[in-house]
Amino acid sequence: MNLPTSFTVGRIAVTPLIAWLPLAPSSAPRLGAFLLFVAAAVTDYVDGRLARSRKQETDLGRLLDPLADKLLLVATLIPMFVLMRPGAHAEDAWPGKALDNVLPFRTPFGDIPLAWWVLAVVLGRELFMTLFRQLAARRGVVIAAIGPAKWKTAMQLLWIGSAYCWFFAATLAAERGWDSHPWNAFANFNGLVGVLAMCSAVALTVYSMALYVRYYGKFLTGAPVRS
Repeated sequence: MNLPTSFTVGRIAVTPLIAWLPLAPSSAPRLGAFLLFVAAAVTDYVDGRLARSRKQETDLGRLLDPLADKLLLVATLIPMFVLMRPGAHAEDAWPGKALDNVLPFRTPFGDIPLAWWVLAVVLGRELFMTLFRQLAARRGVVIAAIGPAKWKTAMQLLWIGSAYCWFFAATLAAERGWDSHPWNAFANFNGLVGVLAMCSAVALTVYSMALYVRYYGKFLTGAPVRS
């Protein structure tokens, strides 16, 4: 097993911790979850660069890398939905409710929860593209990542990173009784970044899927493919 593949295996190994730690109502495990997520996001970029630069791309790496990405996405969205559930409002969430697992994004416009349809769009797209790529592969065609899909991934990472940072920071503030202007400014800034990244990720999710269908829809219809 080469170094890039080892990074990928490491991401898969820590994914259960990234999913479980945010659910503990304490700042220490939530900080651990945030740091592990950042490490996983960084190694996701690094292992691909290493594999290409060292010419160490392997069949195992090609199999495990997308699997690691999808596992990380599911493992982060589930605790995010639990902690940022709809119905959690600003007056209920701040400051003490952070310890009661009520942690929607805090913004100057009010608290923004994670709606169920956002999960449906993001996860539904991943399932669709997995099946779509398999169908194309059976016809001997590899569907490469396009620009909007890469930006979608970047926005997802920023959105999830902002949420995990918020879980830690809001819990720490609740534990220490912080409610000052600098802290509120940080909370609102982090919330705005997270919400904008979430909206961008959802828009790019739909847009990139539409482009894939437009470019490669022939594989769904069974139309003959020219080599």
